[in-house]
Amino acid sequence: MQSSTSLRMEKVTVDFGGLRALSEVSIEIHSGEVVGIIGPNGAGKTTLFNVLSGLVTPASGSLFIGGQPREWPRSHELTKLGLARTLQGVGLFSELSVIENLLVGATHLNRQNFLQALLGLKARSEDSMRERIVEILGDFGIADYAELSAAELPYPVSKRVALARAFISEPTTLLLDEPAGGLGVEDIVWLKDFVLRFRAQRSVLLVEHHMDLIMNVCDRIYVLNFGQLIAHGTPEEIRNDPAVITAYLGTGATQ
Repeated sequence: MQSSTSLRMEKVTVDFGGLRALSEVSIEIHSGEVVGIIGPNGAGKTTLFNVLSGLVTPASGSLFIGGQPREWPRSHELTKLGLARTLQGVGLFSELSVIENLLVGATHLNRQNFLQALLGLKARSEDSMRERIVEILGDFGIADYAELSAAELPYPVSKRVALARAFISEPTTLLLDEPAGGLGVEDIVWLKDFVLRFRAQRSVLLVEHHMDLIMNVCDRIYVLNFGQLIAHGTPEEIRNDPAVITAYLGTGATQ
């Protein structure tokens, strides 16, 4: 594991009317690390992801990316900050083909910036991007579905397409929101392998209810309950933490 900090959130507080969804929550992710966030339903996990994704503005708190302070992003700014997120469902454009969905995810790679224009350089052509997409679909084991619309896909394949769309944006930190939801044993084994391969050069922040996956891929785990951070440590430390057992692990969370 590398020691540099990829992403850090400090003392994040989120209020929805009279409800405090997060209370001074701090987390950090190091490069080449998988960090899990667990907790019962309503603990604040998705709210934390929504803050990072620019969908919720916190009442207070600070964000650091690559050690540098940053303003809280808007959703369209994620890719330039090196962040990509999957949703609890799949979030694909149902009328578009698999290739077209990934082209949407790769849009920022095909934009010609000012320096490229000044030097007469061309941005990546759509043909070259399609070649890259086909290569990625092969790596994800779903190349046979490339020309199908998202609406025609089996659910497990849809989940892989959503992952591929996030992957193609070349993020330094990948935010996975319950990626194992609705998947069978074989697909969860594939997902575990994907996360471990991805983290070799980047970092992963993982919200998940599937405890076997969390315990097998995460270097560290944060535990939320009622918007508060109640524990933080290695999988072994979390597994044996009395507060975690009471709040979460002891309530049938191995869905």
